[in-house]
Amino acid sequence: MRQEVAHVLEKLGTKIDDLGLNSWQLRTLSAVRRCRTAALGGHIDACDSCGNISISYNSCRNRHCPKCQGKNREDWIQARQSELLPVPYFHVVFTLPEGINPLAIKNPRLVYNLLFESAWATLKTFGVRKEIQSGMIAVLHTWGQNLSLHPHLHCIVPGGGVDKGGNWKSIRGDGKYLYNVKALSKVYRGKFCDALKQRDPDQYTRVKKQLWEKPWVVFAKKPFGNPNSVVEYLGRYTHKIAISNNRLKSIDDQNVSFHYKDYRQNGQRKSMTLTHEEFIRRFTMHILPKGFVKLRHYGFLSSNWKREKLKILQEKLKVQPQIKVAKESKIRKCQCCKTGNLHTILMFDQRGPPTWYLGSSQKLAPCNN
Repeated sequence: MRQEVAHVLEKLGTKIDDLGLNSWQLRTLSAVRRCRTAALGGHIDACDSCGNISISYNSCRNRHCPKCQGKNREDWIQARQSELLPVPYFHVVFTLPEGINPLAIKNPRLVYNLLFESAWATLKTFGVRKEIQSGMIAVLHTWGQNLSLHPHLHCIVPGGGVDKGGNWKSIRGDGKYLYNVKALSKVYRGKFCDALKQRDPDQYTRVKKQLWEKPWVVFAKKPFGNPNSVVEYLGRYTHKIAISNNRLKSIDDQNVSFHYKDYRQNGQRKSMTLTHEEFIRRFTMHILPKGFVKLRHYGFLSSNWKREKLKILQEKLKVQPQIKVAKESKIRKCQCCKTGNLHTILMFDQRGPPTWYLGSSQKLAPCNN
């Protein structure tokens, strides 16, 4: 049987009230627990070939749910394909130090907004020095492999920008280098600390020592092999959550065991066991504030800029326009005969399927596979 985060919540039961969670976190966990169960209603499908009748329960569609991110990720990837330029792209990671974690737990909206703002302000500053407008696509991750709090941004950054005339200008001719990461790190820390000091002086005073005692880390990987691989790569990060169901190893009456990679030991695969309470406490740390935007576009990759000027820039770079293909409705195949198509014949709410489905009608067309 496949293990799921929802199963941990079921095991935890009413003990969840002892974790001190806020109403938004409880609502999110409730959605994860009820996803694809009778509690959310569903529909009954019939096969147009073998006549088999099957039932499907509705998804919660919550962005923190391990079962609801696949389709969103694919839609995002398709939307970005038409925006690519024939230029080098870099994967840049901006990380916050552990000293900021207590404030991130207390006021996540403040800390995560400042993380986005300071990362973009840093890249924008370096772009101005090159007399270009930079661009950035950034997605927020708040977790480490063991579900600890580890706020960081995964960013896709083109290796250049747009000059005042609207023309593309590369940072370097060979396209193999973005900016010096040590210089990026120093400017990034300064931008974040200045912003926190202005936004919340008292909190800055409390964490000032932790913010300045160690160097900050900005990591820039080598450029991608080609622009087409950029969106596919970032697509791995855009709709990830703190832990996927396939990483869960076992769940008993008291504990949860799961796999994780220890990057301090070259990504060695290890196993960790936590109590239900501790597992859900860690999982809940990564539930973002209501309405918080975790995927953002900046500079010449922002929506406003792309809407007005992207086509002109692509024409200058001789990019062949992609023909938009209308989305086809997804044909659902019958899992019984593998050839017929499924058609919805009835929808139902949380009260569950009608009595006729639960009765002899299911026996009229048994699945022999």
